[in-house]
Amino acid sequence: MPEGLPQLSPREEQVLDAVVHLYITTAEPVGARVVVKRFNLELSPATVRNVMADLEDMGLLTQPHTSAGRVPTTLGYRYYVQKLSKVQEIGLAERRKLEREYFSRLSGVDDVLRQASHLLALASHQAGLAEAPDERASVLRRIELIPIGERRVAALLVDNYGRARSVSLELSQPMTPDGIQRLNAFLNEQLADQPIGRLTDVLRERILAYLEEQRQLAQQAMMLLGELPLPSTERLYLEGMPNLMKQPEFHSVDNARQVISLVEERDRLLEVLRKAVRNDPDLGALVLIGSEELGDTSLDSISLVASPYRVNNEPVGVIGILGPRRMPYSRLMSLVNTTADIVSRAITRLLG
Repeated sequence: MPEGLPQLSPREEQVLDAVVHLYITTAEPVGARVVVKRFNLELSPATVRNVMADLEDMGLLTQPHTSAGRVPTTLGYRYYVQKLSKVQEIGLAERRKLEREYFSRLSGVDDVLRQASHLLALASHQAGLAEAPDERASVLRRIELIPIGERRVAALLVDNYGRARSVSLELSQPMTPDGIQRLNAFLNEQLADQPIGRLTDVLRERILAYLEEQRQLAQQAMMLLGELPLPSTERLYLEGMPNLMKQPEFHSVDNARQVISLVEERDRLLEVLRKAVRNDPDLGALVLIGSEELGDTSLDSISLVASPYRVNNEPVGVIGILGPRRMPYSRLMSLVNTTADIVSRAITRLLG
């Protein structure tokens, strides 16, 4: 992110604000006459043209072609976001609509986040993103063992976010239904409310303290848990890529390649998403514009608006909107802030 912004006069700010607004709306380079006509400025086109030239010299505007109008640079967008734009509050009707979508579908955290991604994409006409909480940090609420053969059981694990994972496991030796029931009771007694990423470690720490019968149960549980797949380290919901590819900027093959490459590399996209809120997670929606602010030279045509969502006032994931640098930042910052608040309350309600 730029260390400092240039000092602009009120007139220069007025012209920059007009150019950014028009370019966001039309996706076409903006000329001086259009600025004067659309904003009823008490300035002549010649004066506006001179101001635009000064803004270009300061690196806030650029001219794609000699005879074309101007478009904002990354620095120009940054000045607009920090100095000129005001977050447009989401209307009461729109907020209630968003809330109805969430609180009518509280079947699990994954559904809440998938819906967040979907609704952000619909409302912004860009790509909506929502990062799921790290499964390694979740805790076990319940485990159920279901016999499906003499040497096979199905194991169902449910975590504190309401997420369920099931797997079919091969036992080292046959077990009776009674034995499976006792093993199931033992697992729930010993592992309930323990971090899912540490279930095996928890049992290992406790084995030495058990009587012989309990030790045998613990060893059987260890063998079973050793067959469970490791929890995934991260998940990302992404909706609205067709919206994004319809934007004029991504009609260019090079720009389209940038965004397609980014979304195909989910680890890289998650890092970009988290970078947006890492430095100050207590703020609301933050904006990263272009390659310099996103920290990747291949992302010059892309911007991100992102905000963390929280459980018990602690950030556990990030949602956001991915789009071209030409985005209506004021509205999208409000949309992301509102959605992050709703997601936080929805997940908190799920966790009881």
